[in-house]
Amino acid sequence: QAQLVESGGGLVQAGGSLRLSCAASGRTFSANAMAWFRQAPGKEREFVAAVDWSGIVTYYTDSVKGRFTISRDNAKNTVYLQMNSLKPEDTAVYYCAAGPVLSRVRAGIADYWGQGTQVTVSS
Repeated sequence: QAQLVESGGGLVQAGGSLRLSCAASGRTFSANAMAWFRQAPGKEREFVAAVDWSGIVTYYTDSVKGRFTISRDNAKNTVYLQMNSLKPEDTAVYYCAAGPVLSRVRAGIADYWGQGTQVTVSS
């Protein structure tokens, strides 16, 4: 059964960095668009970043541009989110998602979702 498993979350001070990983198993996701979303307590899930199957085309929400970088390694069936200059408002559970159409995945319409990893940024 195909699944996505996130890792790399944790507690970090403001200004610090974390690298999230999303490892896919059960099938290859090399032809799929991949994305990261996050959900803070009491808030709706929001789009963070997305990458197309090739790793060339990327999208970011405005609040993370210049600080976060999404990338993928299709040989490892893994997508990454490098998060630098973290802020307390980045605190959330981060989820990865996968689907065949990049525009739909960016909109949260994905075939697969991970279980999430907690990121907490202290001030």
